[in-house]
Amino acid sequence: MTGRGSGADGTPEQIHLTWGEDPSTIVWVSWASPAPALAPRVLVRHSGSADTVHAVQRTYTDGIDGRTIFTYHAKLERLRPASTYHYSVTCDNDRHGGRPFTASFQTAPRGRAPFRWTSYGDLSTPNTSWMLSSPQSRHAVQAVERFAPLFHLLNGDLCYANLNPRTQPAVWADFGRNTQLSAAWRPWMPCPGNHEIEFHNGPQGLDSYLTRYSLPANGTAFPGLWYCFQVGSVLFVSLSADDVVHQDSGAFVAGPAPLRPAPITGNAPIEPGTSLYIHGYSGGAQTRWLEATLSAASTNPSIDWIVVQMHQDALSSSKYGNGSDKGIRESWLPLFDRYGVDLVLCGHDHDYERSWPVRGCNHHVGRDAITGAPVDTWQPRPVVTDTPADGRFDTTHGTIHFILGGGGTNSPLEPGGSPTSGRPQAKVTTRANRPVPGARPGTFVKPGADAVEDAIWSAQRDTDTGYGIAVFDVDPGIAGGETTITISYHHALGADRVPTSNYELFETIVLAKRRRDGE
Repeated sequence: MTGRGSGADGTPEQIHLTWGEDPSTIVWVSWASPAPALAPRVLVRHSGSADTVHAVQRTYTDGIDGRTIFTYHAKLERLRPASTYHYSVTCDNDRHGGRPFTASFQTAPRGRAPFRWTSYGDLSTPNTSWMLSSPQSRHAVQAVERFAPLFHLLNGDLCYANLNPRTQPAVWADFGRNTQLSAAWRPWMPCPGNHEIEFHNGPQGLDSYLTRYSLPANGTAFPGLWYCFQVGSVLFVSLSADDVVHQDSGAFVAGPAPLRPAPITGNAPIEPGTSLYIHGYSGGAQTRWLEATLSAASTNPSIDWIVVQMHQDALSSSKYGNGSDKGIRESWLPLFDRYGVDLVLCGHDHDYERSWPVRGCNHHVGRDAITGAPVDTWQPRPVVTDTPADGRFDTTHGTIHFILGGGGTNSPLEPGGSPTSGRPQAKVTTRANRPVPGARPGTFVKPGADAVEDAIWSAQRDTDTGYGIAVFDVDPGIAGGETTITISYHHALGADRVPTSNYELFETIVLAKRRRDGE
């Protein structure tokens, strides 16, 4: 059966929600369709009233396979805070027009109020025919629903489409159908990771990502790549770390054969050894925006907590992952210190690690990974190296970093450390690591991190499994008193061997500080 009024199929799929600039009053409903939709729209119902919101179409043509992708975005405005809305998504050529897709969501509270969010990165897809897909990613989406947060932070490397360059749109669709099970019911707020960077898809290779998501404006020439929003007394700041990292970790042709786009694209073959290295793409615009945003937040009496989301890591001791990046340490950690960022949530390395609160850095304590010569890695300095007697961490003294890269992919941390210090060792990338010739003729590889350091900042590492989800519960407290965030990390034991829905508690910590309105 074809849709009404057209032979083309405009049936909505890959439906997901995101916050607008004010999560208490604005929600975006976004989706894709196999062909252009006729009169795409959202029907919104609340407290007996109904409204129709028409969607705008956004498209791009994949630079490798030549397929045009049709997406739609409806901005629901003037909503009531802390309220439940029901909605349906449809169009005139919807195959299910008689019974369109229907779901509900809750808007964010306004002012100080308790709420929950969850977070992980590196999800992938459940379709095992794609490179780096994982059946566990289906259970990871279901885990979000188990904990029923107000919203979810997805910390980059959404589906790994650029590892499947000839089928990028199909990988994105597989990811979107999987995440719809949760993202159609609560906002999923992403940040771009290196695997969102694709050949011939826009100036930074991020058109696939930008076409699919509607995100809060940032007032710069790079809309959608970084943004912020406030829920309750928490400011969330989402960043595009590829702008500052030294790692060259975007799309890459390893060889020996070139990557040949479909003739319909008109794009030339991409030769072995070619990579998309977009370091510095904003010309400093992102860092200037970040400083202005953090500076304003640091004196805003309605904000008690500042949480930063990005993909790559400043503090990671992963043995088999990418490790830490000096570019983030140089560019952004001084701003986190200056303006009192409480939490940094990342992905990239497919495991779980938590730092001690850190502030400032030690210089010239790293070592060249090959020669052992001294290297300045900007080693973050922990302000405590033991859990406080009351079990609570006061982040006014330092920022805690979390690696949450086990959404659907993983490589668990290995126990053990340096034979001399006993501490975990961190790999650190301190300079650009562009592709170099590989062992086989015509092939190329990306070199690993060039330096190492003692991970004196590492407080907790999960060496049992890399899969997991972090749950954050905000208690605003009372005026003049304390506010807390209780953080529990749940890991999927055994998922390294067989996918499992069994997520067990690994650890819980509590952050506590005085409310700003009581200062």
